[in-house]
Amino acid sequence: MKIIVPMAGMGKRMRPHTLTTPKPLVPVAGKPIVQKLIEDLEKVCGAGIEEIAYIIGPSFGKTIEKQLVSVAEKLGAKGTIYYQEEALGTAHAIMCAKESLSGNVLVVFADTLFKADFVLDRSKDGIIWVQKVEDPKPFGVVKVDANNVITDFIEKPETFVSDLAIIGIYYFKDGE
Repeated sequence: MKIIVPMAGMGKRMRPHTLTTPKPLVPVAGKPIVQKLIEDLEKVCGAGIEEIAYIIGPSFGKTIEKQLVSVAEKLGAKGTIYYQEEALGTAHAIMCAKESLSGNVLVVFADTLFKADFVLDRSKDGIIWVQKVEDPKPFGVVKVDANNVITDFIEKPETFVSDLAIIGIYYFKDGE
């Protein structure tokens, strides 16, 4: 299993905490957010994590890069650093790590705290995890059919279409 972590954003909404520390490295309960997230996901992955690929901004610096690689190594995984030179969106950030997009892949956004108490069904071609929310307006949401198959994605809906907010974890049976 490979984990791709796009985290090149500036974290402007969390200032002043992110003036000197990237948002995914802000500590929560003594550990950086990204470390807590990956440690939690390790339990869900079952067969282990072979690589954690981080997509960061070029200004993060070598100290941050070493810290991220260390998080991966503590879990017995290879830590890889990719750069998103220009903020061109989430899909672009993920494509910056295209060399790591093969086999079973989890794409995980490191700015959402949650408890990973779900089961990963590797027989599925793809999975998007969602959470029911009271007010879906600030989130991307999905519409599903009677079989829980996603039929539509709506970004920050002005009128109610669904209360199933995308939490920022995506599984692909084959990352290619």
